[in-house]
Order: sequence, then C-alpha cells, then structure tokens
Amino acid sequence: MNEGNSAESIIRVAVAGASGKMGSEAVQALSKDGRFLVSGVLTRRSSGQAFDCKEYQDPEELLAEDAPDVWLDFTDATSVVQNIDMVVRYGVRPVIGATGYTESDRLRWDAVLKERGIGGIAVPNFAVGAVLMMRFAREAARFFDGVEIIELHHDGKKDAPSGTAKRTAESLATARGGQADNIPIHSVRLPGLVAHQEVLFGGQGEVLTIRHDSMNRSSFMPGVIIACREVMHLSGLVYGMDELLR
Repeated sequence: MNEGNSAESIIRVAVAGASGKMGSEAVQALSKDGRFLVSGVLTRRSSGQAFDCKEYQDPEELLAEDAPDVWLDFTDATSVVQNIDMVVRYGVRPVIGATGYTESDRLRWDAVLKERGIGGIAVPNFAVGAVLMMRFAREAARFFDGVEIIELHHDGKKDAPSGTAKRTAESLATARGGQADNIPIHSVRLPGLVAHQEVLFGGQGEVLTIRHDSMNRSSFMPGVIIACREVMHLSGLVYGMDELLR
C-alpha cells in the first residue's frame, strides 16, 4: 500500500465484485479517469471478461500481491464483512458499496482504521441526488409529524429494505429525536426499475413528497469517483456520502 500518496499520485484501486453490474460500471469509470489505476479485480469465479489487470478469486491473494491504496467493494452480503475485516487488517482504505454489514461492523472497522491512521467510507447510495434527497428530507422532518419511505428497486436486488432507505430512516430519526424503527419503510422489487426512493411527509391538509430516481447505473459513478478520491484524506470510517459533499 502507498501510505504517502501526494495530490499527483495515481490512486491504485482494487475492485471487488468486478463482474457484477455495479462493479463492471465502476471499473470502466475509474479506468477512464487518469487519477486512478484499476490495479486488480476480484470475481467470484473466472468471469471471462477482458480486464486490463489481473483477475483474482481470492481476496487475500489480491491484497498481498497487488497492494492497492483503495478497496472498492461491490460484492454481496455474504462476502462484504469478511472482505472488509481483511482489508482493514492489511491497512488498505475501504470504499464499501455492498450492503449486509451492521453497526457493530462499522464500529469495528472505524476503530482499526483510526488505529492505522487511515480512512474508509461505507456508502448506502453513491448517487449525488440521493444524498441531497436525504438531506432535504432531514430538513423537512422538523416540520411534519407523519413520514413514510417507499423504496423501489430492480427485481434482482436481494436486500429489503435497501441500505439507502435504512440510512434515510436513521437520518430522519436523528432530526426528529426518535427511533428509526418507528418510520415505516415499504419495499418494491420489480423488473424495469433501477433504484428509486421517495419520502412522503403528511401534515394538516398537505403532503410533501421528496423523490430521487436513478435511471441507470452511470448515475452512481460520479459518487464512486468522489469516494475513491476523498477516502485518501479521511481518518476512520465515514458512513454515507453526505460528509464528503459538505
């Protein structure tokens, strides 16, 4: 790992889950940006895709041989915790796009990263518009007693509620001084959808709807680029893109 990256240094990024839809999109986006080098990719099995770097099936082999600066994880709930436990032990900065981890996982990673003097970021949603949707909803939560969340995703998404919906509920609960469990979340899984969420507020004689729609996965790539760049300057684990956009 390169501990002393200057502003001019190329950031070496390993992409885990590189053969999936988000992972392959991220490989393309990072490869087009001269500030990054996709130095290695992790796939569940040999993908047959033509990557411009070595393809691994063993995460520890990738970390030991490739020595990346950043680990971008788009795996799944069965792999992400084990991956990131290993990544932080190696002193590599994680950017976590997969879901399936818990608050206790985040606290553990935060402690190890701070001990090593490096940063990481766990991101429920990389879309800049989704971050702003959550920010606006947090402001509205101060003025409305009634609120519910509807999240809609493609039928291949396994987790429900989504990480974005859970993060939104936590944010709203903090703003209102309540509990996230008290905010209803409705999940929809249908073909034709990508990633959509609306927060509905009800008041006397009025309803306010704050909605964000990702029409394709390219909408997440500006946020992926920001996270992979800014993680080089963090200490400990940041949860969500909001802090990076301040």
